[in-house]
Amino acid sequence: MMSTPATPDPTMEAIGQAVFEGRTGDTASARQKLLNLWSEIGVTGDPLHRCSLAHYLADLYEDPAPALAWDVRALDAADAVTEQRVQEHHAGLHIAGFYPSLHLNLADNYRRLGSFDAATEHINAAKKHAPDLPQDAYGAVLRTALDEVAEAISQRNTTKRPSAPGPTT
Repeated sequence: MMSTPATPDPTMEAIGQAVFEGRTGDTASARQKLLNLWSEIGVTGDPLHRCSLAHYLADLYEDPAPALAWDVRALDAADAVTEQRVQEHHAGLHIAGFYPSLHLNLADNYRRLGSFDAATEHINAAKKHAPDLPQDAYGAVLRTALDEVAEAISQRNTTKRPSAPGPTT
């Protein structure tokens, strides 16, 4: 979801910096920076900021329960993001392209918590939105993850996927 902005956006830049920090191993610091940003943005702030922040913050939790809470916030915020707002951030993005990943994350968290009916509902929603994924490396990674999560749901497997984003145990 992150890309070069059409116009400077300090909040998106701060989110990107925290995400980078988390991906390089300092998940505690990255999580705290995103939580501080969340306090600044607020629950009624810019939906693109809320969606992006919550989506990435969820990945910084090993425990699927808090990850699920942040993924729910991300999906709720996505429903409030307009296409115009996404285009203001980056002309090549479309809000429809956010939904496969958002639903995938929800499906994976519900699966890890053993809530297989809810996981199935969200994996089906992710698959429904999969045609909106770009035909690039990012889209390929998500399509593979969709297959992995669907298979894990069918097997009633609650273990973390080795390819799942987030901190390693």
